[in-house]
Amino acid sequence: MRIATWNVNSVRTRLEQVTAWLAREQPEVLCLQETKVTDDLFPRQAIEDLGYQLALSGQKAYNGVAIASRLPLEDVQIGFDALLGPEASDLSEQKRVISALIDGVRVLNLYVPNGSSLTSDKYAYKLQWLACLKRYLAAQEQQGDPLCMVGDFNIGPEARDLHDPERLSGGIMASEPERDALRELLGDRLGDAFRQFEPGSGHWSWWDYRTGAWETDRGWRIDHIYLCEQLQACATGCVIHRDQRGNPQPSDHAPVVVNLAWPPADDEDATSDSWL
Repeated sequence: MRIATWNVNSVRTRLEQVTAWLAREQPEVLCLQETKVTDDLFPRQAIEDLGYQLALSGQKAYNGVAIASRLPLEDVQIGFDALLGPEASDLSEQKRVISALIDGVRVLNLYVPNGSSLTSDKYAYKLQWLACLKRYLAAQEQQGDPLCMVGDFNIGPEARDLHDPERLSGGIMASEPERDALRELLGDRLGDAFRQFEPGSGHWSWWDYRTGAWETDRGWRIDHIYLCEQLQACATGCVIHRDQRGNPQPSDHAPVVVNLAWPPADDEDATSDSWL
C-alpha cells in the first residue's frame, strides 16, 4: 500500500497537477492539505473519475484537508473533537484534522499551523494545537488501530531538515518549543518513515515562494510521514517527489510517499517480534 501526503496550496488551482500525478503514480491513498475550498465546491468528479473515494474537511480560502483512497474509506473522523469531544471544539474550527480507517490502517492527515513568528499569537496557538494533538494521539492509541500519521507539520525537526540550520534554527518552524512538542507527541510510538531510509541532509519537501528558494535549492523538510512500530516494520521505502515543485505554477510543497508491505502476509507476520 502506497500512502502519499501533499500540501497542494489550493486543490482547484493545482487540480490538473494532482490528477496527472495520481494517474501516473496511482498511490492507494493521497492525503491533501491546504485544499482551500468548502466541501461542496471541492472538485470531486475529476478525482473520483480516477477511481478514488474522498473524505473531505474544507473551508473557504484557508486550511482544508482531504483523503483520496482507491480502497474503501471507513470510520472517517473529522477534527480533534471526534475523539476528544467538546474540550477540543475550539481547536477543531479550523479544518486541519481528518482520518479514516483504510485496509485496517488508521490514516491521520494533518495540517499543522505555521505559527507565523515567535512573537505572534499564532505561535501560541500552534503550541496549543500540538498539545491537543498529543492528547488526540493518546485517545487514538486506545482504539488499537495501526497508525500512519501524515501531513504538513510546519516543523523542521532537526538541523539536517533545514538548508541553513545555523541561521534558521531557533526561529519559526525550527524553535525548540515546536520541536519539543513534536518529539513529545511522537513519543516511542511513532517513527519518521523518511528517516528509516535516508539519514542525510539535502532532502527538502518545501521551498518558499518568496525567496527564490526553488532555484537555489534552499528548502526545508517539513512534510512528514510517521508510522507506528507495526507499520515501520512493513515500510519498504519513502521518497520525496521533488520534481512536482518544478511544475509551472506549482505548490510550494512536493508529495512525500511511503510504501508499505501491507497487509502482512499472515497473522504470524502481524505479531512478529520484529516490531515489538
